[in-house]
Amino acid sequence: MSKPRILVARAIFPDIVDRLRQYFDVEDNPDDVIWTPAELAERLVDKDGVLTTGSQRIDAALLAAAPRLKICANMAVGYNNFDVDAMTAAGVQGTNTPDVLTETTADFGFALLMATARRMTESEHYLRAGKWTKWSYDMFAGSDIHGSTLGIIGMGRIGQGIAKRGAHGFGMKVVYHNRSRLSAELEAECKATYVGKDELLRTADHVVLVVPYSAASHHTIGAAELALMQPMATLINIARGGIVDDAALAVALREGRIAAAGLDVFEGEPSVHPDLLTVPNVVLTPHIASATVPTRRAMANLAADNLIAFLGGRGPLTPVNQPVPGLRAQ
Repeated sequence: MSKPRILVARAIFPDIVDRLRQYFDVEDNPDDVIWTPAELAERLVDKDGVLTTGSQRIDAALLAAAPRLKICANMAVGYNNFDVDAMTAAGVQGTNTPDVLTETTADFGFALLMATARRMTESEHYLRAGKWTKWSYDMFAGSDIHGSTLGIIGMGRIGQGIAKRGAHGFGMKVVYHNRSRLSAELEAECKATYVGKDELLRTADHVVLVVPYSAASHHTIGAAELALMQPMATLINIARGGIVDDAALAVALREGRIAAAGLDVFEGEPSVHPDLLTVPNVVLTPHIASATVPTRRAMANLAADNLIAFLGGRGPLTPVNQPVPGLRAQ
């Protein structure tokens, strides 16, 4: 019996591709070319599965062009590159990689908060430019982290990880806003208090965004929300591009309406709004919150495990939808 055929749409760890070859006829992309939607569709015509990253859009048009496709395994916890409704209607399983990146991403979110509050990027650029010639009392004076108020919008696993780091490690007062309130036990673990979104924005010294992207969460932070924040507050986005109105944020930073921002994700990435590149009080990183070798390996392995389990008839390990069984024959 011939092996199922899969596509690995971006370059991943070679040994994990070799592992997939034990189960599948694999077409991979070691040169890490970013294919157009038409090029991706052409490669998926004869494939039963695909290992995707956030840069491959899976929508109704692509699914119609890939009649054999049964599973899309995303190497990410987020899956806003999936049109989940279209996939479900077409009988295509989607999976993601939750849990394995929680602690690493929470580490990075807190690191970005600290770098932003303490103006590390600004001060490094100043030093590298040879401008540091003397000490002064207000040179790059930023905001305290210890004892301050940490506001988290989106209190899933990663948000809870950031809350614990702030409350237990830095003695921060933690407030959060979420679609639904956590259990009393989880609130106690995180030392976190549930508040309305506007109250959080008005009272937090540091606001961290960890919400999944959807049409409902588009521009969760725009000009009106930025206007509610304190002038010395910082804003951190490790969620997804589109959660923040980047153009409005650049204006707020330039005009000093908030003190600083730290961004790991952007609208239209890898493009970055040009105005964000011209304001000094922002720390910019290229979507690397999960980028440690152990975590990226765990993500790739979980995506591979989903392909192996599903196409082997055992069902998905971490599904994001429940398509009608049998629409596309196993």
